Amino acid sequence: MSQTIKALMGLRELILSGEIPPGERLVEVSLVERLEVSRTPIRAALIKLAEEGLLEQISSGGYAVRKFTEHDIKDALEVRGVLEGTAARLAAERGANAHSLTRLKNCVERIDDLLETAQVTSSGISHYFDLNELFHRQLVVLSESFVVERMLERIVTLPFASPNAFVMARSEIDQSFKSFLIAQEQHRGIVEAIENREGMRAETLAREHARLALRNLKTVLNDKSALDQVPGSRLIDSSVA
Repeated sequence: MSQTIKALMGLRELILSGEIPPGERLVEVSLVERLEVSRTPIRAALIKLAEEGLLEQISSGGYAVRKFTEHDIKDALEVRGVLEGTAARLAAERGANAHSLTRLKNCVERIDDLLETAQVTSSGISHYFDLNELFHRQLVVLSESFVVERMLERIVTLPFASPNAFVMARSEIDQSFKSFLIAQEQHRGIVEAIENREGMRAETLAREHARLALRNLKTVLNDKSALDQVPGSRLIDSSVA
């Protein structure tokens, strides 16, 4: 592993785990000792994480860990919904590549199989994570839009904006896969709309699909054990809604 990647991964983990709390100024010398890398990769990691939105520049110089409000989380999820909706519409209007569309349909079938047989175990959730992430990644590929793909890559680097951000938290509350059935029905509808070249319907379904996370947000914020399952939950400033 290169020093730059080591610094980036290590610093990101310290931030998301809450070991470096929101608002704390990051000191290069301290990070060099903590992560056992030189100052050059530390500086590169700081710049990268600021671009991702996890850090913010402070007036006295340097960076601090960013605090996220409930509004910030909602905004991130809304933006993801807009971008994925655009991807779905473009895929439908432009005519999706047959091979790529088949891969997306196969992904939906594999999720169906999982929901029919799996229990809420770490293995079952992990498998769902992988398939759900694959579905969303392939959906963007179908749009054949570099611009949409690039913008989505940036928004999902925020800890609360990824398609899987609330999956573990929701399963913690429900203790079943029931909460995933609506999402799977929307997956199926998105594929059908793209295949039938129904751009507006594909976009509407994809945006509504992203709003599932918004509907889960309030419930999760009020359940400590569930909130702990959300990546970056320690960065949430609960005093400001």
